[in-house]
Amino acid sequence: MVEEGAQRLSRNPLGTPLTSGNTRLKETRKLSRRSERSERRLFLADGPKAVEGALGAVSDSGVSCVVEVFATPAATEQYAALAAAAPVWTLVDERALASLSDSVSPAGVVALCRFVDRPFAHLLDPAPRLVAICADVRDPGNAGTVIRSADAAGADAVVMAGSSVDAYNPKTVRASVGSLFRLPLAVEPDPATAVRAAQAAGLVVLAADGAGDVDLFEAGDLLTQPTAWLFGNEAWGLPDELAALADHRLAIPIHGRAESLNLSTAAALCLYASATAHRRS
Repeated sequence: MVEEGAQRLSRNPLGTPLTSGNTRLKETRKLSRRSERSERRLFLADGPKAVEGALGAVSDSGVSCVVEVFATPAATEQYAALAAAAPVWTLVDERALASLSDSVSPAGVVALCRFVDRPFAHLLDPAPRLVAICADVRDPGNAGTVIRSADAAGADAVVMAGSSVDAYNPKTVRASVGSLFRLPLAVEPDPATAVRAAQAAGLVVLAADGAGDVDLFEAGDLLTQPTAWLFGNEAWGLPDELAALADHRLAIPIHGRAESLNLSTAAALCLYASATAHRRS
């Protein structure tokens, strides 16, 4: 039986699930395109973890992040606590829900959300202790995992800079496992601007660079300072001109025969190295 509170909040209070042919759902499906997301400043969060995170977040305009939650009747019963917290809970059938999800096995619940990013300058006042700047990171899974790792390490913000993948790409949102809604996010078109802004706020910018002259695990006091980590593209890393703006270039030593580490793995190591140094200092 569908929870009474969910019925009261639903846009279809009689409990008849909307079908995939519904006009409003057709408009919502357009958010699979980045251009549509950017124009409307709306995106979809798929799955209970993402929806739970979204329900606890506020948007870039300071209002609730969640506009509406779409759910199947079965998911409404399973996630009654989410239904009670949602501003609007709309029943949809299985096919309609699948049309809103990019998951192979949809969990039955998708939230329509407002953008959560803020200007980087706002996130630098007061000055943070630990920030991740992603410059031209193209893979949505990597981007989402960096956001999740930054959240786990206790970072204060993540910046998606340059030609980085859209932070609201469905795969990025899913890979962040809700961290997108817990960790302050900024979007900066120019990575160099983000680097200079971090330095102006008193942060030391450390570039994760395989050719760096400082070993991450021998960096010592460098890691105890307020830090902005700079991570580059998965395939070609950081451009020389951008890496040159960093205060130091740090390398993660490779002891085996692998050529390099995956970006998200390297980012997790760097962020945790700083977080550990901060706690010990």
